[in-house]
This record gives sequence, C-alpha cells and structure tokens, in this order.
Amino acid sequence: MQAADSSSQELWHRRWRRPPHARKDGITTASSTGPAATPSSCPVEHCRPRPDFHVSNSLQRDSPSPPAAEQHWTAKRLEELEGVMENNTEWLLKLENYIQDSVKLEMVEMQRTAAHNQTAAMLEIGTNLLSQTMEQNIKLTDVEMQMLNQTSRLEIQLLENSLSTNKLEKQVLLQTQEITRLHDKNGFLEQRFVAMEERHSQELQVLKAEKLQLQDLVAQQSSFITELERELGSATSNSTLLQKQQAALMDTVHQLLSMINQCNAVKRSLFPVEISMPPKEEALRFKDCAEVYKSGLTTSGIYTLHYLNSTETVKVFCDMETSGGGWTVLQHRMDGAVDFHRPWKDYKTGFGDSSGEYWLGNDFLHQVTSSGVYTLRIVLKDWENNEVYSQYDHFHTDSEERNYRLHVKGYSGTAGRTSSLSHSGTEFSTKDRDNDKCGCKCAQMATGGWWFDACGPSNLNGIYYTGNTNTVRYNGIKWYYWKGPSLSLKETIMMIKPVDF
Repeated sequence: MQAADSSSQELWHRRWRRPPHARKDGITTASSTGPAATPSSCPVEHCRPRPDFHVSNSLQRDSPSPPAAEQHWTAKRLEELEGVMENNTEWLLKLENYIQDSVKLEMVEMQRTAAHNQTAAMLEIGTNLLSQTMEQNIKLTDVEMQMLNQTSRLEIQLLENSLSTNKLEKQVLLQTQEITRLHDKNGFLEQRFVAMEERHSQELQVLKAEKLQLQDLVAQQSSFITELERELGSATSNSTLLQKQQAALMDTVHQLLSMINQCNAVKRSLFPVEISMPPKEEALRFKDCAEVYKSGLTTSGIYTLHYLNSTETVKVFCDMETSGGGWTVLQHRMDGAVDFHRPWKDYKTGFGDSSGEYWLGNDFLHQVTSSGVYTLRIVLKDWENNEVYSQYDHFHTDSEERNYRLHVKGYSGTAGRTSSLSHSGTEFSTKDRDNDKCGCKCAQMATGGWWFDACGPSNLNGIYYTGNTNTVRYNGIKWYYWKGPSLSLKETIMMIKPVDF
C-alpha cells in the first residue's frame, strides 16, 4: 500500500509541478503543485488585472536604460503585468487548495483502487503462480516418473547384465572344467596309447615267438610228414604183403569150405537129417545220425555213415542226447589239437578225428542237406563254461561248382540278439581259394575255411587260442553278437538233423 501511495504522489507531482516565482515584493511564494494555468482553465473574471496591479521593475533594473517614452510605457506595462501576476498567484493559491482537497479524495480513492487492483493482481499472480507451480509439479512428476522408469530400465538392464555375466561366468567355468576334463582325458588317452604301444610291442614279440614256434612246428611237421611218407611206403609194401596173405587166407578158406562141403556130403550120406546154414545178415547203411537213432542205436558216439549212391563212408560223431538226439556233428572244436587253416581240398573231403576235433567235409554236407530239409544247431562255450546256442530252421549248402554256397533262415537261440552267421548266398572260402566279397582275402587274414562274405561277424574255424585273455585277436574262433570281434571261444559244435525228426 505504501508503495502504491508513493507512486501515486510521484505521478501527481510530475503532472502538476510548477517552478517557484517571486512576488512583486521580492518574497518567494511557497511552491504548490497543480495543473498549469491556462487561459481556458481560469474564469474570465479572475483573468482581468486589478486596478492596483503593477509590474515589478526588477527586470528593468537589469536591462539598459531605454528612452523616456519607452520607459514610461514599460513601467506601466510592468505594473499591469504585476497585477496580473498577483491575481494569478491568488488564483493559483485557491486552485492549489482546491486541488489539494480534490487530490486527497482522489488519492484515497486511488489508494483504495490501487489496493483492490494490487490485490487482484496479487491474486492473479498467486493464481498464475499456483498454476505454474501445478504445471511445474506435473512436469516434475513426469520427470520423476521418467527418471523412475529410466532407473527401473537401468536396474533391469543391470540385472540382465548381471545375469548375463553370471551365465557367462558359468559357461566359462563349464568350459574350463571341460578343458580340464579334456586335458585329463588326453592324459589318460596318452597313457592308454603308451600302454597299448607297450602291449602291441609285447604282442609283436609274442607273435614273433609264436612265429618262431610255428616255424619250428612246421619243421617238425615236415619231418613228421617225411616220416609218415616213409611209413606210408612201408605200409604200402606191408599192404601188398597183406593182400598176398589175404589171398592165401582166401584159398585156405575155400579149401576149408570144400572140405566142409565134403564133410556135409559124408554127413548127409551117413545121417539123412538135413542141416541148414544160417543166412548172412545184410549190412546196415545210414546217411545221417537221425537214421542211426531210428534204427535203435540211441547212444551218443562214433558211427559210420555212407555217401548217397556210393560205397564211400565217413566216421562221424552222433549226438543222441541234445534236444531229442539224432544230431549229425559236422564240426567240433575243443582243444586246438587239429589245424583248421587248411586248403580247399581238405575242407572238401573233411579232416580231423571224429572222436575229437574235425570237419566232416563239404561234399558230404552238400549231399546230406540236399536230400531233405535240415535244421542247423551251433553250440558255443566260452572260457567261463557259459554255454549258448544258435539254431536255424532251414539249412543247406550248394555243390562245389557253386562254391558250397550257404542257405539259412529262421534264426533263434541265446547266442546274441541276431545271427552272427553270414547271410544266405555267401560262398565258402579257404586260404587257397578266395570267394569272399573283400579285397583283403579274409581266409588268409582271419585264417581257416568259412563262409566269410566281407570277413563277416563269425568264424568258427579260426586259430584256437587257449585261455580267456585280454589280448585283442581277430583271427580266433569268434561269434560277434555274443562275445564281440576279438574274444576267442573255448568249444564249438555244429550239427544238423532233419526238420521232421
């Protein structure tokens, strides 16, 4: 309010200020503020000079002395002007009092109006400030929300980065562990490789020793064969001598028979009763052990079988106990006494001893299995005396012209989830007759004669290794789907009999 009053008074002073002037008596009148006197603002009756008005000669005293006529007129004029000035002064004093009274009322009104205006202005300013404050608060709230959102996003990003860092640390740890494990495994493999090298060198030494033993054995066998040839020569000469002795015995027998006939004639002449000789028993012929069993011979053992339409015979072991009996054993491995790494002609005619290890012969096997429908049973035994078998419902082989091609179907048994015997159509191979489907000559590499195909998962005519050792041997007696490719078996039996037995 005081600021408003002071501003109003200052405005009024600027508007109505007048300079102080001197009265005719030289006394300076008190200055008063008000509107400037104009001819249009003063009343007419007050604008006329009074009779006693005279102009002050204070200016004349300062000016140069005019002529006498002019000085008289000038003095008169000055008197008139002084009278006018006095009238104006009085009028101004009255006007000043009037104006002061009016100004006081106007000042009070102006102060009141200014107060109201100022209050309204303050209210408007306050309202504007409140609005601005609210807007600022809203903006601050928005900024705060943005900051919170930004902070939340940063926290989420930090959390994600932390999780990613933890994940990367775990991956790095896993990779480190994997690298450590690979290092350990590499070290283990290196040790194993060194051990395998040592074992391989030992096996090479063993093989070299076995080679030397085999060479010694071959030398012994050569000398033994030479001895056998010599004995055979002597036996041939003995056979000739025996034939001569047999002829002499036949002559003696004929003489005895003639003497008996003469005696019989004498007896008939002396005794009228007729004496008859018992008839000669007809010799029995068997093509397989099933016929032997049907004839009443039900004891397992060695029997003589005849080739079909031939006088040739073969000694064979008949199993009369396993699964109903009647089994013709065509192969038997049990102690390694017989060498099975033989040429084609030996596997054709057969070799070995029917009371021990032997191969019956591919020619006889073809003739028998071609005369009917036969089943094949293979019995296997490992070095822990575990026994299993593989059985095939239909089995036969082709002739020599077709390389004794194998035909099997209907697998069952306990020697593996599937058959280890080569599939149908596989031809027989030996070391001197390669009929397999591999360029490596399986019969020489795996040894023995067998239906190799591409070396195949089985070979029951390989080298007989004694003992259950960890030595890896791929040329032993193997049956892949029971004992794997390198473990040699202890005993094998291959036998056949008719399906309708």
